[in-house]
Amino acid sequence: MILVLAIAGIGALLVGVSLTFPTRESRVPKPETRLDEFMPVWQFSERHAIRVGAPPALVFAAIKQVRANEISFFKPMTWIRRGGRRTSESILNPGDSAPLLEVATRTGFMYLADEAPRELVVGTVVIAPPQADCAVTPQTFKTPLPPGYALAAMNFLVTPDGLNGSLVSTETRVFANSPGARRRFARYWRIIYPGSALIRRLWLRAVERRATGPATP
Repeated sequence: MILVLAIAGIGALLVGVSLTFPTRESRVPKPETRLDEFMPVWQFSERHAIRVGAPPALVFAAIKQVRANEISFFKPMTWIRRGGRRTSESILNPGDSAPLLEVATRTGFMYLADEAPRELVVGTVVIAPPQADCAVTPQTFKTPLPPGYALAAMNFLVTPDGLNGSLVSTETRVFANSPGARRRFARYWRIIYPGSALIRRLWLRAVERRATGPATP
Protein backbone atom coordinates (compact mmCIF):
# COMPACT_ATOMS: atom_id res chain seq x y z
CA MET A 1 0.00 0.00 0.00
CA ILE A 2 2.91 2.38 0.72
CA LEU A 3 4.20 1.86 -2.83
CA VAL A 4 0.72 2.47 -4.23
CA LEU A 5 0.35 5.73 -2.31
CA ALA A 6 3.83 6.80 -3.37
CA ILE A 7 2.99 6.23 -7.03
CA ALA A 8 -0.26 8.16 -6.60
CA GLY A 9 1.61 10.99 -4.91
CA ILE A 10 4.21 11.20 -7.65
CA GLY A 11 1.44 11.27 -10.22
CA ALA A 12 -0.28 14.12 -8.42
CA LEU A 13 2.95 16.13 -8.26
CA LEU A 14 3.50 15.70 -11.98
CA VAL A 15 -0.02 16.70 -12.99
CA GLY A 16 0.46 20.45 -12.65
CA VAL A 17 3.42 20.45 -15.03
CA SER A 18 2.35 17.69 -17.40
CA LEU A 19 -1.04 19.21 -18.18
CA THR A 20 0.80 21.88 -20.16
CA PHE A 21 2.67 19.39 -22.36
CA PRO A 22 1.51 19.19 -25.99
CA THR A 23 0.30 15.87 -27.37
CA ARG A 24 2.06 14.45 -30.40
CA GLU A 25 0.59 12.17 -33.02
CA SER A 26 2.43 8.97 -33.89
CA ARG A 27 1.85 6.76 -36.91
CA VAL A 28 3.16 3.35 -37.98
CA PRO A 29 4.82 3.52 -41.43
CA LYS A 30 3.88 -0.10 -42.19
CA PRO A 31 1.56 -2.32 -40.11
CA GLU A 32 3.42 -5.28 -38.63
CA THR A 33 1.06 -6.35 -35.85
CA ARG A 34 -2.69 -6.56 -35.40
CA LEU A 35 -2.42 -3.59 -33.03
CA ASP A 36 -0.87 -1.63 -35.90
CA GLU A 37 -3.82 -2.64 -38.06
CA PHE A 38 -6.47 -1.45 -35.63
CA MET A 39 -4.61 1.55 -34.18
CA PRO A 40 -2.14 2.86 -36.80
CA VAL A 41 -2.35 6.43 -35.47
CA TRP A 42 -2.35 7.51 -31.82
CA GLN A 43 -1.44 10.36 -29.47
CA PHE A 44 -1.03 8.47 -26.18
CA SER A 45 0.78 5.19 -25.60
CA GLU A 46 2.79 3.03 -23.28
CA ARG A 47 4.74 -0.15 -23.93
CA HIS A 48 6.32 -2.68 -21.57
CA ALA A 49 8.15 -5.94 -22.25
CA ILE A 50 9.61 -8.94 -20.47
CA ARG A 51 11.39 -12.17 -21.33
CA VAL A 52 9.61 -15.29 -20.09
CA GLY A 53 11.31 -18.68 -19.87
CA ALA A 54 8.44 -20.56 -21.48
CA PRO A 55 7.39 -21.21 -25.09
CA PRO A 56 4.82 -18.93 -26.74
CA ALA A 57 1.92 -21.38 -26.42
CA LEU A 58 2.26 -21.50 -22.62
CA VAL A 59 2.75 -17.75 -22.37
CA PHE A 60 -0.29 -17.00 -24.52
CA ALA A 61 -2.43 -19.31 -22.40
CA ALA A 62 -1.13 -17.60 -19.25
CA ILE A 63 -2.05 -14.17 -20.61
CA LYS A 64 -5.65 -15.29 -21.02
CA GLN A 65 -5.77 -17.00 -17.61
CA VAL A 66 -4.27 -14.38 -15.27
CA ARG A 67 -6.69 -13.13 -12.63
CA ALA A 68 -6.71 -9.78 -10.86
CA ASN A 69 -5.51 -11.26 -7.57
CA GLU A 70 -2.36 -12.56 -9.30
CA ILE A 71 -1.27 -9.01 -10.22
CA SER A 72 0.49 -7.32 -7.31
CA PHE A 73 -1.17 -4.05 -6.19
CA PHE A 74 -3.84 -4.34 -8.88
CA LYS A 75 -6.79 -4.01 -6.53
CA PRO A 76 -5.42 -1.11 -4.44
CA MET A 77 -4.47 0.74 -7.62
CA THR A 78 -7.85 0.27 -9.25
CA TRP A 79 -9.56 1.20 -5.97
CA ILE A 80 -7.71 4.52 -6.17
CA ARG A 81 -8.62 4.88 -9.87
CA ARG A 82 -12.33 4.60 -9.13
CA GLY A 83 -12.10 6.91 -6.13
CA GLY A 84 -12.92 4.18 -3.63
CA ARG A 85 -16.47 3.90 -5.01
CA ARG A 86 -18.34 0.61 -5.18
CA THR A 87 -19.12 -0.10 -8.81
CA SER A 88 -20.41 -2.94 -10.93
CA GLU A 89 -17.97 -5.51 -12.24
CA SER A 90 -15.42 -4.09 -14.66
CA ILE A 91 -11.69 -4.12 -15.29
CA LEU A 92 -11.46 -1.53 -12.48
CA ASN A 93 -13.51 -3.71 -10.12
CA PRO A 94 -12.95 -7.38 -11.02
CA GLY A 95 -13.51 -10.36 -8.83
CA ASP A 96 -11.02 -13.17 -8.34
CA SER A 97 -12.94 -16.02 -9.94
CA ALA A 98 -12.54 -15.09 -13.61
CA PRO A 99 -9.49 -14.18 -15.73
CA LEU A 100 -9.00 -10.44 -15.99
CA LEU A 101 -9.31 -10.36 -19.79
CA GLU A 102 -12.57 -12.30 -19.53
CA VAL A 103 -13.93 -9.65 -17.16
CA ALA A 104 -12.72 -6.86 -19.44
CA THR A 105 -14.28 -8.31 -22.59
CA ARG A 106 -17.71 -8.70 -21.02
CA THR A 107 -17.75 -5.23 -19.44
CA GLY A 108 -16.82 -2.72 -22.12
CA PHE A 109 -13.85 -4.11 -24.01
CA MET A 110 -13.95 -6.52 -26.92
CA TYR A 111 -11.44 -8.73 -28.66
CA LEU A 112 -10.23 -7.12 -31.87
CA ALA A 113 -7.82 -9.99 -32.52
CA ASP A 114 -7.18 -13.29 -30.77
CA GLU A 115 -4.50 -15.19 -32.64
CA ALA A 116 -2.77 -17.79 -30.49
CA PRO A 117 0.06 -18.04 -29.78
CA ARG A 118 1.20 -14.66 -31.13
CA GLU A 119 -1.07 -11.71 -30.39
CA LEU A 120 -4.33 -10.64 -28.86
CA VAL A 121 -5.80 -7.15 -29.03
CA VAL A 122 -8.67 -5.66 -27.03
CA GLY A 123 -10.27 -2.29 -27.56
CA THR A 124 -12.89 0.08 -26.21
CA VAL A 125 -14.36 3.55 -26.55
CA VAL A 126 -13.02 5.76 -23.75
CA ILE A 127 -14.62 9.06 -24.79
CA ALA A 128 -17.74 9.59 -26.91
CA PRO A 129 -20.00 12.56 -27.68
CA PRO A 130 -23.21 12.86 -25.62
CA GLN A 131 -25.94 10.44 -26.71
CA ALA A 132 -23.48 8.60 -28.98
CA ASP A 133 -23.64 4.86 -29.47
CA CYS A 134 -20.66 3.45 -27.53
CA ALA A 135 -21.05 -0.12 -28.80
CA VAL A 136 -17.62 -1.44 -29.79
CA THR A 137 -16.96 -3.62 -32.82
CA PRO A 138 -13.75 -4.19 -34.80
CA GLN A 139 -15.23 -1.94 -37.48
CA THR A 140 -15.36 0.91 -34.95
CA PHE A 141 -11.57 1.08 -35.23
CA LYS A 142 -11.54 1.07 -39.03
CA THR A 143 -14.31 3.54 -39.81
CA PRO A 144 -14.04 7.34 -39.54
CA LEU A 145 -16.15 8.51 -36.60
CA PRO A 146 -17.76 11.89 -35.91
CA PRO A 147 -15.57 14.28 -33.88
CA GLY A 148 -15.45 13.78 -30.13
CA TYR A 149 -14.31 10.16 -29.84
CA ALA A 150 -11.27 8.62 -28.19
CA LEU A 151 -10.55 4.94 -28.81
CA ALA A 152 -8.17 2.75 -26.83
CA ALA A 153 -6.55 -0.54 -27.85
CA MET A 154 -4.17 -2.79 -25.94
CA ASN A 155 -2.29 -5.83 -27.11
CA PHE A 156 -0.15 -8.64 -25.80
CA LEU A 157 2.44 -9.76 -28.34
CA VAL A 158 4.41 -13.00 -27.91
CA THR A 159 7.42 -13.92 -30.04
CA PRO A 160 9.82 -16.88 -29.60
CA ASP A 161 13.31 -15.90 -28.44
CA GLY A 162 15.08 -18.88 -30.02
CA LEU A 163 15.96 -20.34 -26.61
CA ASN A 164 12.63 -22.06 -25.87
CA GLY A 165 11.49 -18.84 -24.23
CA SER A 166 9.40 -15.86 -25.31
CA LEU A 167 9.61 -12.11 -25.58
CA VAL A 168 6.34 -10.69 -24.33
CA SER A 169 5.18 -7.12 -24.69
CA THR A 170 2.03 -5.20 -23.96
CA GLU A 171 1.27 -1.89 -25.60
CA THR A 172 -1.63 0.50 -25.09
CA ARG A 173 -2.54 3.17 -27.63
CA VAL A 174 -5.24 5.84 -27.54
CA PHE A 175 -6.41 7.90 -30.51
CA ALA A 176 -8.61 10.98 -29.98
CA ASN A 177 -10.19 12.27 -33.19
CA SER A 178 -10.81 15.89 -32.21
CA PRO A 179 -8.92 18.60 -30.30
CA GLY A 180 -11.55 18.58 -27.54
CA ALA A 181 -11.40 14.83 -27.03
CA ARG A 182 -7.59 15.01 -27.11
CA ARG A 183 -7.47 17.69 -24.39
CA ARG A 184 -10.03 15.84 -22.29
CA PHE A 185 -8.19 12.54 -22.46
CA ALA A 186 -4.79 14.20 -21.94
CA ARG A 187 -5.90 15.46 -18.52
CA TYR A 188 -6.99 11.95 -17.54
CA TRP A 189 -3.93 10.19 -19.02
CA ARG A 190 -1.37 12.36 -17.30
CA ILE A 191 -2.99 11.71 -13.96
CA ILE A 192 -3.33 7.94 -14.26
CA TYR A 193 -0.19 7.15 -16.27
CA PRO A 194 2.19 6.34 -13.34
CA GLY A 195 -0.25 3.83 -11.89
CA SER A 196 -1.16 2.45 -15.31
CA ALA A 197 2.50 1.84 -16.16
CA LEU A 198 3.06 0.03 -12.86
CA ILE A 199 0.02 -2.19 -13.40
CA ARG A 200 1.17 -3.15 -16.90
CA ARG A 201 4.61 -4.17 -15.64
CA LEU A 202 3.16 -6.18 -12.77
CA TRP A 203 0.66 -7.77 -15.16
CA LEU A 204 3.57 -9.07 -17.23
CA ARG A 205 5.19 -10.43 -14.06
CA ALA A 206 1.97 -12.27 -13.26
CA VAL A 207 1.99 -13.76 -16.76
CA GLU A 208 5.58 -14.90 -16.20
CA ARG A 209 4.73 -16.57 -12.88
CA ARG A 210 1.76 -18.40 -14.32
CA ALA A 211 3.60 -19.50 -17.48
CA THR A 212 6.66 -20.81 -15.64
CA GLY A 213 5.08 -22.04 -12.41
CA PRO A 214 3.43 -25.39 -11.60
CA ALA A 215 0.53 -26.30 -13.88
CA THR A 216 -2.82 -24.93 -12.68
CA PRO A 217 -5.55 -27.57 -12.51
